[in-house]
Amino acid sequence: MSLLGDPTSAARPLPQQSIGIADPRILHARALKSPGFDRSVFNNLITLYSKSNLLDSSLRLFNQIPSPNIVSWTSLISAHSNSPLSLTLFISMLRHPILPNQRTIASLFKACVSLPRCLFFGFSLHALSFKLSLNTQPFSGSALLNFYSKYRLPMDAMKVFDEMPERDEVCYGAVIVGLAQNSKMIESLSLFAEMRSCNVGSTMYSVSGALRAVADLAALEQCRMIHGHAVVTGFDKNVIVGSALVDGYGKSGLVLDARKVFDENVDVMNIVGWNALMASYAQQGDANSVIELFQTMADRGFVPDEYSFLAALSVFYNAGLVGEAEMWLKRMKVEYGIEPWLEHYTCLIGALGRAGRLEDAERIATTMPFNPDAAVWRSLLSSCAHHGEADMALRMARRLLELDPHDDSAYSIAANVLSASGRWAEVADMRKSMKDWRVKKEGGKSWIEVKGKVHVFMAGERKHQRTEEIYTKLAELMEAIEKLGYKPVWNEMLHEVGEGEKKEALWYHSEKLALAYVIVSGAAPEGKPIRIVKNLRICKDCHEAFKYISIAIKKVIIVRDVNRYHKFFSGSCSCGDFW
Repeated sequence: MSLLGDPTSAARPLPQQSIGIADPRILHARALKSPGFDRSVFNNLITLYSKSNLLDSSLRLFNQIPSPNIVSWTSLISAHSNSPLSLTLFISMLRHPILPNQRTIASLFKACVSLPRCLFFGFSLHALSFKLSLNTQPFSGSALLNFYSKYRLPMDAMKVFDEMPERDEVCYGAVIVGLAQNSKMIESLSLFAEMRSCNVGSTMYSVSGALRAVADLAALEQCRMIHGHAVVTGFDKNVIVGSALVDGYGKSGLVLDARKVFDENVDVMNIVGWNALMASYAQQGDANSVIELFQTMADRGFVPDEYSFLAALSVFYNAGLVGEAEMWLKRMKVEYGIEPWLEHYTCLIGALGRAGRLEDAERIATTMPFNPDAAVWRSLLSSCAHHGEADMALRMARRLLELDPHDDSAYSIAANVLSASGRWAEVADMRKSMKDWRVKKEGGKSWIEVKGKVHVFMAGERKHQRTEEIYTKLAELMEAIEKLGYKPVWNEMLHEVGEGEKKEALWYHSEKLALAYVIVSGAAPEGKPIRIVKNLRICKDCHEAFKYISIAIKKVIIVRDVNRYHKFFSGSCSCGDFW
């Protein structure tokens, strides 16, 4: 008999009259009286005990099996996949010796994901599965893909995927989700397109994974295409896909479309869907809609969780409602008994900073029940810069650099606020420190979507095939807005640089290049807003320029930067000039 066993074999089903009986102990008692009681029934009962959370009973039953086979061991290992015991059982199985099948390997990779500090055990398991030619089998291969993805090793997951001779919908779904979870959005969407071209069927996981990638890219056209695919395949009514669609449209800036999808699926929406819609409104700074949704959700019997309050506190920060932020953080603890996370305190600190209550914000940062992370000090640093508090900004920058001496934002924001105050000697010290630590400022990057294709622009680059048209159009735009009253914002530039060089540096920021390309490509016809996504905070000069450009071209310009959405129209921005 093969020690590998048959991965597709199933244990003998229990008697038909057992169907509908919830307690496996009753089934066990009936099986003991049955003349056909054999090992396959033992194996089936182990699984039933584990599904009823009677793990001790499953272990006792296993110990009663005279000669457990691979199915017996796999049933027991699967039953304890959330416990370190599963790994101990596996070692014991190998010593008998019984070799695993692909279902055993899949259960063990699941255990490695759910248990802490199991990365190296997973590496050893991968090596064993390779020796036994199980690493490319559907069950074990998909579990291996998930293992590498959960440990944030997406390229290793891709390597495993590339080695698989046959890839089914489960394998594709695992790697599409894994890449999306690890910020490999373009790769995730490319793989989804490859899956469709190979006529491999979709699953709710592959569709929701692709939608997650779309949400991070704010790729509206891709979101609409995947939505159409979900409608055709019937997945649009699935709660996981429905929630992902709400998130995808919301993060693409189309909150009304997100709301429409939500309303169509409201009867099946869970707390994840409600939170996704609230987060969409929060990113737009629409406090009234978030509060209304929060109350409606509670009226429908849903209990708000940490993410619900995070959406509420985020919108209060974005809308500058510091009183509401303080009240809702207290409500979260007192009324719902939910302990705030660091992220909740960060929202409150940001709201206080925005309101100019910098000392109160710093007090909360130093007294909250968490050690402040880089996001806290960066938020305070930005608030200090906005209010021109150079001394406090310098102190916040030092706090940030204590956590990470290579944080480029600490140097650049502090240098900007110091230069705005004319403290050039300290600016020089900051630049020197940046050079000594060999810190390079993260490059500004913006992207737009034209006919389903994403175009990426870097500041000052000339690699695009329509570069000359882009730069010509941009020069026309800048000259036009200067006539409307636009004046460059110099205070984020080095004072040693000449005015001509300053102007050129400001003109060719990535978001301005992206905007010019949209115009020359005709990608935004009349009535359609221009949409740009940026990896960093939009700079003050681009923010000022876009307000004037929205007048010059008579169009809505929507920019999603790292903080929030900015909607420029008729010379104003939805953020109220604070971001």
